[in-house]
Amino acid sequence: MPAARRPHRVVVLALDGVYPFELGIPNRVFPLVPGAYQVVTCTATDDRTVATDADFTITVEHGPQALETADTVVIPPYDVRLLTRELPEPVRNAFARIRPGTRLVSICSSAFALAAAGLLDGRPATTHWALADAFRQLFPQVALDPEVLFIDDGDVLTSAGAASGIDVCLHVVRSDHGSAVANRVARHCVVPPWREGGQAQYIEQPVPEEGASGTAATRAWALENLERPLALRELAAHARMSPRTFARRFQEETGTSPGRWLIQQRVHRARHLLESSDLPVDRIAAEVGFATGTSLRQHLHAAIGVSPQAYRRTFRTEAGARAVPVGQHSQMRGKGWKKSPSGASPGM
Repeated sequence: MPAARRPHRVVVLALDGVYPFELGIPNRVFPLVPGAYQVVTCTATDDRTVATDADFTITVEHGPQALETADTVVIPPYDVRLLTRELPEPVRNAFARIRPGTRLVSICSSAFALAAAGLLDGRPATTHWALADAFRQLFPQVALDPEVLFIDDGDVLTSAGAASGIDVCLHVVRSDHGSAVANRVARHCVVPPWREGGQAQYIEQPVPEEGASGTAATRAWALENLERPLALRELAAHARMSPRTFARRFQEETGTSPGRWLIQQRVHRARHLLESSDLPVDRIAAEVGFATGTSLRQHLHAAIGVSPQAYRRTFRTEAGARAVPVGQHSQMRGKGWKKSPSGASPGM
């Protein structure tokens, strides 16, 4: 098939001790974009039987040769008891089959495999918050950020535990095909297209005082009034809290500050309007609460590394389903996700 028409090939590498839930995520998410992706699962050796961390084994159709044909390789997590500084020789040989420039995606503990292969040296990465200390001890050369749900560093994406595997796969779809397509996929999977905040909201912490109200209602109100300035004092007044208490409670519940959350929501809405309307940039800025078009340009560039015009050219399509080559993925950063400022590419 010509490259322009060939589906993007996603190869899922199942390692011994693989977690069954995360193993199935790529096959659940990517096929929901018709004709855009081909997903296959492979093992690291020619023995196609893989032990899971559950009470069953699985038989996989493809061996490690499938890695040679991958445009994207997704590595689901595996038993934490198997996490080591060095890769087993069969896994190291399997990694050697991956072509340079192939996009790599790890979920949860599989960031250890990428780090052991030397693929994260000097780069930002994340993994499950409970594994952060062990990861830092084994791989001090990696810039670990355990607070975010996932990190997009161009050709390497790492994510936190379990459900963040869905987050990062939706992010890949969003990067390749735009927000409208990713939102449709999320609706089909009955999950939010974008989760607020980072891992901090899931780390064990003291329960709020009994009877204390949360910030969810105020967040919903803020989303309905994004075009307004929405200072911290006004948000706190809506929640009937002092600004200090509101900021602390907001951080506890979302993993991010009110100001950063507002910027994320405004950028997210601006991206939607750039994709779905012909409104000029200054008008979009006013609609989402940025003071000027220049402010929108600055925040959008800080978030995804491109100008409004460039973003619109990429994603403003008839069906919203045109693939973006691996070397042209959006460069994204934030609290719930993060994109390295280096923008090392080939692949809210």
